Amino acid sequence: MNGIDYIAQILKDEGVEWMSCFPSNPMISAVARIGIRPIAFRHERGAVMAADGYSRISDRQKFGVVAVQNQAGAENAMGGLAQANADNIPILVLLGGNRLDQLSVRPNFNAVQQAQGWAKQIEAIYTPDQIGDVMRRAFHALRNGTPGPVVVELTSDVCREEVPEAKRTYKSPKPVRQVPEPGLIKQAASDLIAAKRPLIWAGAGVLFAGATAELRDLAELTGTPVFCTMPGKSAIDERHPLSLGAGSGATTLAASDWLKGSDVLLALGSSLTRTPYGQAIPADKRIIHNTINPDDINKDEAADIALVGDTRLTIQALIDEVKAQTGGKGCGDRAQTEAALADIKSRWLAEWLPVLTSDESPISYYRVIHELNKTLDLENSIVTHDAGAPRDCLVPFHIATVPHSYVGWGKTTHLGFGIPLMIGAKMAAPEKFCVNVMGDGAFGMSGTDIE
Repeated sequence: MNGIDYIAQILKDEGVEWMSCFPSNPMISAVARIGIRPIAFRHERGAVMAADGYSRISDRQKFGVVAVQNQAGAENAMGGLAQANADNIPILVLLGGNRLDQLSVRPNFNAVQQAQGWAKQIEAIYTPDQIGDVMRRAFHALRNGTPGPVVVELTSDVCREEVPEAKRTYKSPKPVRQVPEPGLIKQAASDLIAAKRPLIWAGAGVLFAGATAELRDLAELTGTPVFCTMPGKSAIDERHPLSLGAGSGATTLAASDWLKGSDVLLALGSSLTRTPYGQAIPADKRIIHNTINPDDINKDEAADIALVGDTRLTIQALIDEVKAQTGGKGCGDRAQTEAALADIKSRWLAEWLPVLTSDESPISYYRVIHELNKTLDLENSIVTHDAGAPRDCLVPFHIATVPHSYVGWGKTTHLGFGIPLMIGAKMAAPEKFCVNVMGDGAFGMSGTDIE
């Protein structure tokens, strides 16, 4: 068994069912021979973005895998890699490589040197004996720690060599989860209970951790409204009376009001990255910051309490501690908060209704979004948008219901991402109806991938 066939077998053993690609890469034929479906795109960037879309829906249970050729193929893939890296999306990128004796010869593309800063982890294969170790580290990085793209460069002559049977000992790495220190959980719960106007800021980490039910339970226990970031939108059903909606550069009136007026902000599963594609946090907040990545703490926002750990385990610990400190009763005046939110939502929608139902020609994005909300089976659809106006029109007004009924993206915003993203999402959830709202510029970037 040569190196390429061994990697293909590892992918099969890891449960990989399909692989996006752009020829040529020897992995394409190798995976097809053992029942993994290769799907070719019109451009390497689109292939990477489809793998990204698949991973966004799969919550680190399955991962998008993409293979492209060396040199120009690897270079063309960098836009998709940048998008996944900015949004912390775990994908496995198998780049074709040059011969071992040509890796560092200019102008040959060398992933280990040139993809630094574009991925969570990068390795090249230098001997056939190390393939199992490289792939174990790759899947460990996909499953554990901060999510992000993992790159493996397939050095061409090395990967054609036979892998000794004694070295074909791949073991699949398991997920490892951690919970914040008990003392910090106790302090965070005390602050939440004492808050006069708390707010929960829910990021994509809530979705990736499978913590949406726990998020709802914590919000109800403490009577705390929930704001979702654009990547975190759908972490709570936006029809829930404690939902503030979500925000990109634009947001709902309820979210804007509560962000300004809150005293304690509990960020869950969020990097709290400052971005023009998200809402700013006013400077007068006491911030409790949960993230899986310790490098996020105090990066852009000063954290009063840092809760580094798995978001689901963190929320469960907070729920238990709030109950312990309140005799199981919880805290906050939930009924009063829900009534206040219902009033502000009603006034906001009344103000926007003429725009949402306008018969003007040409038809506006807002009318399209309003009709989608009325027409779609919201629990059985996945909606996204492309960059620019579609994003900022859709995020405040589309009603996200179940987890991943909306897919948000955009720490960096590659025009044309929406189509390959939704192809990947459809591969992850073939039973769902998938919709991408985009403009003509975005369609021109990736429309051929519809083929």
